[in-house]
Amino acid sequence: MDITALLGTVMSANSTEGISKAAGVSGDQTRGVLSAALPMLLGGALSQSTGSNTSSGFAGALTQHAADNTSDVGAFMSGVDMKDGEKIVNHLLGSNSTAIINQIAGETGVKKADVKKVLAAAAPLLMSLLGKEVNTQQQANSSAGVGSIMSAMLGGGGSGAASLLTGLLGGGMQQNNGVVSIGNNNNNNNNNNNNSGNGLASLLMGLLK
Repeated sequence: MDITALLGTVMSANSTEGISKAAGVSGDQTRGVLSAALPMLLGGALSQSTGSNTSSGFAGALTQHAADNTSDVGAFMSGVDMKDGEKIVNHLLGSNSTAIINQIAGETGVKKADVKKVLAAAAPLLMSLLGKEVNTQQQANSSAGVGSIMSAMLGGGGSGAASLLTGLLGGGMQQNNGVVSIGNNNNNNNNNNNNSGNGLASLLMGLLK
């Protein structure tokens, strides 16, 4: 499963319907929040997997969530653990969680409380899919580390989505030892960030068609 396939699963009709029900919001609101949030959540996952203080714990979390049965996404979402999802979101977004949620709420027009619910519902599915992909890659190459697999998949594997995510992290978002932060280095970086984010958002919305 490459990053495009993973995103396609998260943005599928079954997934978004389940996330909508768990969060108590409309399908349109769910899709809007996910389109805005997934680049940041994936950026956080990449940062966690490579941070010197976070990589070990993140690898363990991936192993745990890889064991979740997501073969029937609808059934998985019907019993999703929202409290676990909240913890995952806090880990992935780090100290900038509040700022990022405020940003997503402003971009989508969805209430901040509802943004939190959508992210909490989606996060366990995202972690399970990432964990399964890491397991698959490690079975093919037992010497591959979680950080290198995540970097190849999300940060430089050559796919359009990965390239856009790399641009997002290199623009207005930075990685700092497992924490993704929103930066304002200069206008060029901000413009690059907007272009990258818009491109990935377009890809995500395209998966809904």
